[in-house]
Amino acid sequence: MVGLTHLLAKAWLLPLVYGASQSVIYSTSAARPQFTIPASAETGAQLIANIDDPQAVNAQSVCPGYKASNVQRSSRGFTADLNLAGEPCNAYGTDVDSLTLTVEYQDSDRLNIQILPTYIDASNASWYLLSESIVPRPQASLNASVSQSDFQVSWSNEPSFNFKVIRKATGDVLFDTEGSVLVYEDQFIEFVTALPEEYNLYGLGEHITQLRLLRDATLTMWASDDGTPIDGNIYGQHPFYLDTRYFKANEKNGTYTPVKSSEANASQEYVSYSHGVFLRNSHGLEVLLRSQNLTWRTLGGGIDLTFYSGPTQADVTKQYQLSTVGLPTMQAYHTLGFHQCRWGYTNWSELADVVSTFEKFEIPLEYIWSDIDYMLEYRNFENDPNRFSYSEGEEFLSQLHDSGRHYVPIVDAAIYIPDPNNASDAYETYSRGAAEDIFLKNPDGSLYIGAVWPGYTVFPDWHHPKAVDYWTNELVIWSKKVAFDGIWCDMNEVSSFCIGSCGSGNLSLNPVSGTTLPGAPGNIIFDYPEAFNITNATEAASASAGAASQAAATATTTSTSVSYLSRTEPTPGVRNVEYPPYVINNVQDGHDLSAHAVTPNATHADGVQEYDVHSLFGHQELNATYQALLEVWSGQRRPFIIGRSTFAGSGKWAGHWGGDNYSKWWSMYFSISQALSFSLFGIPMFGSDSCGFTGNTDEELCNRWMQLSAFFPFYRNHNELSTIPQEPYRWASVIDATKSAMKIRYAILPYFYTLFDLAHTTGSIVLRALAWEFPNDPTLAAIDTQFLVGPSIMVIPVLEPLVDTVKGVFPGVGHGEVWYDWYTQTAVDAKPGVNTTISAPLGHIPVYVRGGSILPMQEPALTTRDARKTPWALLAALGSNETAAGQVYIDDGQSIYPSATLHVDFTASRSRVQASARGTWKERNPLANVTVLGVDAQPSAVTLNGQEVSSESVSYNSTSQVLFVGGLQNLTRGGAWAENWVLEW
Repeated sequence: MVGLTHLLAKAWLLPLVYGASQSVIYSTSAARPQFTIPASAETGAQLIANIDDPQAVNAQSVCPGYKASNVQRSSRGFTADLNLAGEPCNAYGTDVDSLTLTVEYQDSDRLNIQILPTYIDASNASWYLLSESIVPRPQASLNASVSQSDFQVSWSNEPSFNFKVIRKATGDVLFDTEGSVLVYEDQFIEFVTALPEEYNLYGLGEHITQLRLLRDATLTMWASDDGTPIDGNIYGQHPFYLDTRYFKANEKNGTYTPVKSSEANASQEYVSYSHGVFLRNSHGLEVLLRSQNLTWRTLGGGIDLTFYSGPTQADVTKQYQLSTVGLPTMQAYHTLGFHQCRWGYTNWSELADVVSTFEKFEIPLEYIWSDIDYMLEYRNFENDPNRFSYSEGEEFLSQLHDSGRHYVPIVDAAIYIPDPNNASDAYETYSRGAAEDIFLKNPDGSLYIGAVWPGYTVFPDWHHPKAVDYWTNELVIWSKKVAFDGIWCDMNEVSSFCIGSCGSGNLSLNPVSGTTLPGAPGNIIFDYPEAFNITNATEAASASAGAASQAAATATTTSTSVSYLSRTEPTPGVRNVEYPPYVINNVQDGHDLSAHAVTPNATHADGVQEYDVHSLFGHQELNATYQALLEVWSGQRRPFIIGRSTFAGSGKWAGHWGGDNYSKWWSMYFSISQALSFSLFGIPMFGSDSCGFTGNTDEELCNRWMQLSAFFPFYRNHNELSTIPQEPYRWASVIDATKSAMKIRYAILPYFYTLFDLAHTTGSIVLRALAWEFPNDPTLAAIDTQFLVGPSIMVIPVLEPLVDTVKGVFPGVGHGEVWYDWYTQTAVDAKPGVNTTISAPLGHIPVYVRGGSILPMQEPALTTRDARKTPWALLAALGSNETAAGQVYIDDGQSIYPSATLHVDFTASRSRVQASARGTWKERNPLANVTVLGVDAQPSAVTLNGQEVSSESVSYNSTSQVLFVGGLQNLTRGGAWAENWVLEW
């Protein structure tokens, strides 16, 4: 035992005295105790973030900046040499003496500015510029030129090099570094742009924060496995922002006067111009938003800025996706159904019981998911034979698929490395990877061995030329045992539960337990939502007492050793990647980049260190998983992937969920801003864990959240091990609320699917902020408590407890917009810019249809397969000018390249609705009915292509002004869109 104790201490696994702070878990496959790696093993050095350190050097005050010379102009832009304008400051690294500036007008609406070191030794791994094989650079179009650009770039050397990007149409300065100095070092780059007073910026992810970014925020970007801390850096990195500016236009002289959104009036007319900015850099970043400027700080790489001229949000997003990060992947139709998951579904029988209970209560269910429970000792691509045997799974999945449903398991990023001296601990997934040498290394060439759920683990090196083939092979092998329908990529920031290569020399201890699980002694979950103490006072009091007792016990039995590190002083010519001289405000313990992550000195096959590409691990894993699923399904089905860590462009392969959110009202509120931000990033398949993941939910929160999430593209309920069950059938009121919201969702699935087709083919977005859809109303700039699904559906959810009303605004009502209540189908009586109080008792979510819209619908069902077999309906909501329009896209719902598709356009004008189809898809379901809102007089007769519709099938409500035309199945037996038709009244 002395040797074992020594090794455990060496690995920072546990105190030398076995005590209450150390969980002892017995493995079914091991004869000895299995030890849990304590939280102290991943305690990082306690660093002070520069933004919090009053002693930190202000690079702007000590660095000399640069002077431009040797300017060379062409029809597409210009280049220049930039040389230090004085003595090097070496504030947080080694100053670069010579830089090259390249200004390239890439298209009429796109501008690229690069500032890169003039000399980079390809053999020197101390400088890394983001590889185009990982994140491609936007390319200039053939007809790009300075004269045709929306932008103008000017520069000056006074007092040092600075530049401006100007919108030609308005003269507005969009990016302005005047009054600041460019700082360019091997581990620190800083540049500053001025911003107008009361600016409106969106994006810069991934964070849990308000939709419109705060004007005093420091937004860190470094992929981090942390729950969802408000304003802290979490799973992904998206260095892209949208900037919207409002003006009063002077028609007499053609000038524009800036308008503050706080001083605007919704009843007045304004104009807006939006532009986008993307920094192509994978290093750790900070963006400092201050009163009238924005500062970019990065720990390395280069300056590679792309500007998008808009002028609307929709234009910016399309320009960003089409030219730079790629269009989002097309989701299979059935992925838009409801998904149920839980960490704690312990066997196939439990999954079957969940599915049957959904059926019992007639709640739609499309997908059932497995968290890490299915794994054999938490190892990827291996099922636990005692609880999730392959034979029983084959039977369950066959029945699940026969019912029209689907299954998704989780896959983590780390690969278990077995004890080499224990033949019974063999793990073929590791062995095959080791044979190809495709795992991350330490700087000395030895294996980098961290720790995650299964114990000591290694990590695929996505820079290795055989890594994707390895990953593909593992998924193909596993797919022959488990007929999964998608993959859930988790822990891919990439996460590790200890500092450094803690498994090196300690593999004889494997399998160790990666961490103390929720529900274990000392980790009992007592947390409940806000106001639970009011609605459930007795339970809340008991939970509070339990939490206090546990906290006291933990405080007296847990000892954590903390290391303190003074600030790293830069050494000219030397990079310190573990403790860089500039400390970004990383959310993890002590701001240490190594905390809860693979250490920055981990080394890839091409010599690149994790320091330079850390935030790309998940991005590359998603790509590998996409390629693997193409192979698994022989290219016949669209890969369905939900990933946690994403980078700019990950939407080409995957969707994203909001991560380990909380069962709190504030967490539900922030999910809207997060969903809208990922719309900007080109990842429309987004959803949050409904009812919350971390902590216990309660009936009221789950009631409201299940309704809110019904209008997010990805709709899933998921919660943490040992928390109370929260499937929607657990409470009678939640059953009713869920079915009510799902009835709407499933009715408009054709509309959702059409929005995804448009996103996939044009770069438009699915979920929309009011400010983006109504760009000329500054009063909407900060609204993130309501949102739009496409252009036509507005949702105003309740986001606080103990209320039965909600306030909402109805944009455009002073300028001709009409909004109809989904439930009553009557026009809303609202005033411009006024927060209207709306009745919203528990179980009711206010939903509105925008006038001028035509929505294609089908009947709700328990699965999307059955819903797609039902007759069609149209909901035509006439605008104030008595017109409306809409469209629907139809294909087989799953092929990557469908052999047949159909596009149907709908228009309405005064007393007619017509449909015009193009394409080869044969839609056999008939048209059942058409409902027209805003019809001001009862029609005397209704015809479809000249054939009169029976008066018994026609009804008109003069109070609500709703015309309903039913009984159309007989007139459309060949299919709703088999021929073009006109409905007249």
